[in-house]
Amino acid sequence: MLEIKGGRNETRARATRRSFMRVGALTLGGLTLADVLRLRADGAEEAGRGAGSDTAVIQIVLGGGPSHIDTYDPKPDAPREFRGEFAAIPTNTPGVYLSEMMPRQAKIMDKLAVVRSLRHTTSDHNAGMHWVMTGFPATDPGQSANTRPSVGSIAAKLRGANAPGLPPYVSLNGAQQFANASYLGPGSNPFEVAGDPRAAAKPRNIELPGGLTFDRVEDRRALLSKLDRIERARDAGGVMEGMDHFTREAYAMITGPAARRAFDLTQEQARVRARYGDSRVGQSCLLARRLVEAGVTFVTIREGNWDHHAQVFQNCRRMLPELDAAVASLVEDLHERGLAERVMLLVWGEFGRTPRVNGTSGRDHWPGAMSALVAGGGLNMGRAVGATTRKGEYPVDHPLGPEDMLQTVYHVLGIDPRRQFFNEAGRPMAVLNVGRPIDDLTG
Repeated sequence: MLEIKGGRNETRARATRRSFMRVGALTLGGLTLADVLRLRADGAEEAGRGAGSDTAVIQIVLGGGPSHIDTYDPKPDAPREFRGEFAAIPTNTPGVYLSEMMPRQAKIMDKLAVVRSLRHTTSDHNAGMHWVMTGFPATDPGQSANTRPSVGSIAAKLRGANAPGLPPYVSLNGAQQFANASYLGPGSNPFEVAGDPRAAAKPRNIELPGGLTFDRVEDRRALLSKLDRIERARDAGGVMEGMDHFTREAYAMITGPAARRAFDLTQEQARVRARYGDSRVGQSCLLARRLVEAGVTFVTIREGNWDHHAQVFQNCRRMLPELDAAVASLVEDLHERGLAERVMLLVWGEFGRTPRVNGTSGRDHWPGAMSALVAGGGLNMGRAVGATTRKGEYPVDHPLGPEDMLQTVYHVLGIDPRRQFFNEAGRPMAVLNVGRPIDDLTG
C-alpha cells in the first residue's frame, strides 16, 4: 500500500514511484501508462503500411445468429414451412431480392453486397462466435475466452488508430464475446462502451481494458501528481521527466478533447439522429460513424439477441425495421460524407437458422448456411455473392467460410494475414493462415 499524508512532516512514500509503476498499481488494464505508449508505438512500427492509409471497419455482430432466409437470402419459391411469412422484394439492383422487412436497404442495394454462401461446421454459440470474430474455430465449445486474437485486436496491434487522441479499437454496447486480444496482450483489447447510447449525451462509462474509466483516471491523475511532487527531487537521473511524457500522452488519449468530441452525440443535428432511428442499434451506428470519422480504426457493435428458437417472425417484425433503418442510414451517411471508399461495414452473426420452421414458429441453429452484409471499403458493390439451395440449406455456388470474410477485412485494412505473433507457448501463430479474400468483392 502507498500512503500519502498531509502536512510538512507527515508526507511519506512507502514505495518509490518506480516500484509503484512496476507492481502495476497505476495501470491501464494491467499495463503501466508507459506500456500503453510503448505498445501503441510498437503497433505503428509493426504495421508496415504506407503513409496515408486510413481505412477503417465497422462490424455489427448480431449475436445469437439471425435467420438468413428472413433477412438477406429469401426463398420465395420454397414451401411455406421453409420460406416463412415474409415476402421477397426487389432491390434497385436487378436480380437481387431481400426480405420485405428490409425496404430501406433494398433501395440502396447498389451500395451494398450480400454474401449468401457463408457456412461453417459448428452449431454451438461460443464456437461459432469465436470463428467469426477470429477466423478460427474454438478449441473447446465451452470456452469463454479467445484462443486467437479477434479481428479488431489485430487491427489495433498492426494499424493503431487513424488519428492521435483516439483508441484504435472500440466495442459499443458492452463487452462483445471473443472480441479480445488473446496472446497479443491487453494493450490490443477494445475500449468498451457499455450501456445504450441514447441514455446519455456523452457516455461516461468508456473503459480501457481492465475497467479504467474517465472518472477513475482523473482520481489517479491526482494521485500521480502527488507522487510526482514526492519523487521529482529524488530523480537525479531524469527518469521522471521521461515518465511524465508517457503519462501525459496516455492521459491525453483517454481524457482529451478528441475522444470526448467523438463520443458526443449531441454534436449531431436532430434530423441526423432521427434518420438513424431512436433505437439502440440506430444510435450505435451513428456513434460508430462518428468514431471512424474521428480516427478510430475498428468499431464492433454488439447488437441484440437473434437466437429465435420460437416466434422468429414476430421477433423479426420487431427487430428488423430498427436494423434496416440503422444500416441504410449508416451506408447513406458514409457516402454523403465521402467515407464510403475507406470505411467498410460488415453485418453478420455466428451462424444462420434452420431452413425449416420448427413447431414453435421459430428457427434453430444452422451453421450450414449464413449471410453477411458488406458495404464500402473500396469493395465491389451492387451484387449477391454465392447462392444457397432453393430451401436455403447449403451453399451451391461459391461456398465461403468466416475466414474468407475476415481475409477480406484484412485486405481492406492493408494487413498482411501471414504476419506472425508468438502465443503463450512461444509458438509462432499467423494472423490468419486459412481462407482468402472474396474475389467477387475485391477483384
